[in-house]
Amino acid sequence: MHFAQFDIAGFLRDHWQKRPLLIRNPWANWVNPLEPDELAGLACDEPGIESRLITRRPAGLVMESGPFSEARFAQAETAPWTLLVQAVDHHVPEVAALIAPFRFVPDWRIDDVMVSYASDGGGVGPHFDQYDVFLVQGLGRRRWRVGPRCGADTPLLPHDDLRLIADFDATGDWVLEPGDILYVPPGFAHDGVAVGDDCMTYSVGFRAPSRGDLIDGWSEHLADAAAEDDRYTDPDLAEQAHPGEITAAALSRLHAMATAAMADTAAFARWFGAYSSLPKYADADWRPEEPTTADEVQTSLQSGAPLLRNPASRFAFIRQGDAAVLLFADGQCFDCVGDVAGVAESLCAGAEMVPPMQWAQSMPVVRLIAALIHQGSLAFEEAD
Repeated sequence: MHFAQFDIAGFLRDHWQKRPLLIRNPWANWVNPLEPDELAGLACDEPGIESRLITRRPAGLVMESGPFSEARFAQAETAPWTLLVQAVDHHVPEVAALIAPFRFVPDWRIDDVMVSYASDGGGVGPHFDQYDVFLVQGLGRRRWRVGPRCGADTPLLPHDDLRLIADFDATGDWVLEPGDILYVPPGFAHDGVAVGDDCMTYSVGFRAPSRGDLIDGWSEHLADAAAEDDRYTDPDLAEQAHPGEITAAALSRLHAMATAAMADTAAFARWFGAYSSLPKYADADWRPEEPTTADEVQTSLQSGAPLLRNPASRFAFIRQGDAAVLLFADGQCFDCVGDVAGVAESLCAGAEMVPPMQWAQSMPVVRLIAALIHQGSLAFEEAD
């Protein structure tokens, strides 16, 4: 699936993180990648899948969390409702393929593809998010209203589960048809309501770490790595005028002690690569039931078996000069030098590839692929 016409450079210049944009069906040939029954099946059958059901009652919106029983969906529901299922791309390859056209945004920014199905009038109410999102209309029609940029001081309605804007004033109003896309930058108010039944929307979301997240994660990593005997020292201590004073000299020494390690950009790069590639759902275990040996990997490479990336895995790399990269996959870091560096970049390039035969001749490459298979990040495509 790809765009037939879309000015990526113009979009990044004029709209990315600046203002919303309606994009009328830019696809070469739009095909809805998931049937409504399949979406409902994910919400019922998979306990590890995050799902919500939001119903519009006379008293307001009511939210239920999944997984749901089949009997819940069999109930006759006259009130407008919406089913939301997170990270559908982790489980449905056709939905994961929706991400590829948006890879003009770096992979480390990608969060997931949430899919919603709504009956006539269904929606989640006017709200705003702290991330960029492309709302792709897959099936049916949805009316989207977009308002101004919001912030921490925006009044919200009292609700236990949803962050609904109290006073929503729309500045844009469109009805999206299948294949249409609405881009909404972080902080902009928006409200989508299904127009007719069988309304499916694919939300391709992008994450951005907050300053607090970075400080918390980086400092926790440094604290964990610090030696127990690395402590404050003052061998040049002299008697001071007042014993209750924390002197400027002590503060300077303490501040240097606390911040010196934080200035190590190389260490920060290695930490952030691992941090940003952590799986969305850390408890999910994608490892194969039986470990794969290096000999088995070598045989599969020699046979030309395609390699598949786990759709739930996150891959990224950081260059370390001309002939080395740090490869990150699902929170793990791999130092890759020489030919292995090129292999690492190839693994980050796409979801599926047929490895060249020379990979089988390099044991460092074989061991890298075996390690990635062992942790569930890669797999060889099974023969029919």
